[in-house]
Amino acid sequence: MITPISDMPEAGTVRLVDYLAGELARAGVTHVFGVGGANIEDLYDAVHRGGTVRGVVAKHEFSAVTMADGYARTTRRLGVVAATSGGGAMNLVPGLAEAYASRVPVLALVGQPPTGQAGHGAFQDSSGKGGSFDVADVFTPVSRFCAWVEDADSLLELLPKAVAAAQTDPRGPAVLLLPKDVQQEQIRLPGRSEAPAMGVQMPAPSAPRLDSSALTAVSDILRGADRVLVIAGEDVAAADARAELAQLARNLGAWVAVTPDAKDVFDNRDPRFAGVAGVMGHANVEDCLRRADVCLLAGTRLPVLARGGLDRALATTEVVCLGPEPPFVSGTALRGCLREALRAVTGRLPPRPHACPQHAGPLPAPMPHPVSQAPGRTVPYTQAMAAVEAALPQCAHVFVDAGNAGASAVHLLPAPRHGRFVVAVGMGGMGYTFGAGIGAALATGRRTYVLAGDGSFFMHGMEVHTAVEYAAPVTFVIFNNNAHAMCALREEFLQGGIRSDDLFGRTDLAAGVAAAFPSLDVTGADDAEQLRKALLRSNTSGGPAFVALDCDPGEIPPFLPFQSFATATVSNQRRSKENSDERGVVHVG
Repeated sequence: MITPISDMPEAGTVRLVDYLAGELARAGVTHVFGVGGANIEDLYDAVHRGGTVRGVVAKHEFSAVTMADGYARTTRRLGVVAATSGGGAMNLVPGLAEAYASRVPVLALVGQPPTGQAGHGAFQDSSGKGGSFDVADVFTPVSRFCAWVEDADSLLELLPKAVAAAQTDPRGPAVLLLPKDVQQEQIRLPGRSEAPAMGVQMPAPSAPRLDSSALTAVSDILRGADRVLVIAGEDVAAADARAELAQLARNLGAWVAVTPDAKDVFDNRDPRFAGVAGVMGHANVEDCLRRADVCLLAGTRLPVLARGGLDRALATTEVVCLGPEPPFVSGTALRGCLREALRAVTGRLPPRPHACPQHAGPLPAPMPHPVSQAPGRTVPYTQAMAAVEAALPQCAHVFVDAGNAGASAVHLLPAPRHGRFVVAVGMGGMGYTFGAGIGAALATGRRTYVLAGDGSFFMHGMEVHTAVEYAAPVTFVIFNNNAHAMCALREEFLQGGIRSDDLFGRTDLAAGVAAAFPSLDVTGADDAEQLRKALLRSNTSGGPAFVALDCDPGEIPPFLPFQSFATATVSNQRRSKENSDERGVVHVG
């Protein structure tokens, strides 16, 4: 983006942070998420004074990053996070790692002690001098661009580079390290007549041209195929290519499956929809793959979570791939902008849309009996997800956290037709959804559902406070099995028995949250009908809501690494880890 001359202020001098806040606003940034501190307070002051960008204060820097992440995924704009030095800076790392692995454009503005104190015992010194570590060495592996802003003039060069790096494939985080004294430096604003020479330019990311020989090869393969299975990934959403994907599928007469993090890129109610691929997916996808002449990967590299259980069928099926990065499986790849690749391939096909061959569709996997019954009344995931589906607005966003509840949501809950369905599988960290859902809700104003287990809630669930403070339209749904249940099931199936340290004493989350936040709409649901009614009520409110229900820690979720044990569990047969390996069990994590 190039700053319009008409939008430039008159010539004069301002603090670097005032200039930076103005450039963010002119680049279309509407929110900056973060946690304050002495070495970033000047930027927050500039955001407050500027009045165009809204500053949002999170409870933890990890969640501030995920707020920026959720903002970016739902708006396709740059997400921005700001944090202070020391522990605040270090708390950014896991969130940036998720954005890096999931290719999400985030700009991190990280305060640092004053330049003159570096190497002289400064509080929270991470300059690499005087025996301190260099914070750039920490951020570089989890960013596409990382640089120290040494003085005010260098920002003119570094800011557009950082923004371009974050938004160019492969997308991801960019980090600017801002010493406090540099933030306070005066920078001369260009007058309108000087703007072309001195204004910061935010260039639009450019994609390389499609290789003509690869385009021909891919098009020829698809023209010669009678049956095609498309497996679509999250890059379809990032590239805003849903319409192009649907048109290509129609022209091919193809089945369409999606990766676990991309349920929203194709209409889950379309007759072509085959289901979710991989370890949280549907058996129909493997059936379609075995019947297909060609498997077309669109916007996915097909990592293990998306191809678990499909390797044998993939080995006997020709694979072609469209997207900016090479796939993890062998095939013919057309690299470059996914949207342009989909259009180009469609243009090479006969314009005769036709129906796909008959298929079973995304039938849910049989849900075996729990390993052990939990005391008290619990709600099965099948009933809980049906209640969520009945209440979910079709324009809502859904953020699904890790664990048994997450696997069940991916498998059982259809994505809303006009909203995102986000699963952060880049790092798979627990607690991602609480910040991400808030960031998405504040950015778009849409009702946003956060689906998480109690383990994720205990990690970062106090961001509910942030939702209350900013009246974010987020509905938090907590499936409380009083356990790290996926870990407990792994212990049962793979290690000879459940250890007590992954099973917790019962916690009444609804009562605790209601006491902490008296203004929050809180429901402790005893059954699926109470859950449905609470969700419908939350849809009509303008602010946050919280619903908790009890689930069984022994319930086996629709997760492929556990499925081969289901029959053995029901018939009370014990299988050792060695025997499970011999049967070809898929191991993840």
